[in-house]
Amino acid sequence: MITVVVVDDQELMRVGFRMVLGAQDDIEVVGEAGDGAAAVRLAEELRPDVVLMDVRMPVLDGVEATKRIVEAGTSRVLVMTTFDLDEYVYSALQGGASGFLLKDTPPDHLVSALRSVAEGDAVVSPTVTRRLLDRFLGGGAAPARDASVLDALTEREREVLELVAKGLSNTEIASRLFLSEATVKTHVGRILAKLDLRDRVQAVVLAYETGLARPGVT
Repeated sequence: MITVVVVDDQELMRVGFRMVLGAQDDIEVVGEAGDGAAAVRLAEELRPDVVLMDVRMPVLDGVEATKRIVEAGTSRVLVMTTFDLDEYVYSALQGGASGFLLKDTPPDHLVSALRSVAEGDAVVSPTVTRRLLDRFLGGGAAPARDASVLDALTEREREVLELVAKGLSNTEIASRLFLSEATVKTHVGRILAKLDLRDRVQAVVLAYETGLARPGVT
């Protein structure tokens, strides 16, 4: 059973999410909160598999709540937003969110996303994340992280990471580099392990912040 805490400052949204998720045999909504501070407390108390997190809330916003929950290691966080180029989402991804969905996402997509996050996967396309980074890092921005963090990677791993950041799937990377898909998957796994990253979304963010990938460059 996948346990979920729903966080949104609008009661109607919480009711809607609870109805959709509660109709699933393998998902249980174990709690809900109307602000980020309450979300952090509930996550610590209940330790759900996934926190479905709104970003724009009173008391404590979803960005800071996400950071605290991820740092505590209590749950994975899936961010919900009204805008696909929301600066709050970029900050939440930096803070460790496992991805984001728009609030008007079809119910079946929401359910599928929650299952993926619970299994440890990311649920946002790297291409969408890249658009966020293009907008909020800016074309001429200096790297936000010291590129020496990438020294742990082999030349091939750096090449794979750069292609991941450009939004290519494992299949597309395999074709580009003349490798098997299994080999690419192994490279991605090693990249995540060496850089202590949760998923591909975090890998994309890091690639941009270190300057390995650059906004506006395909």
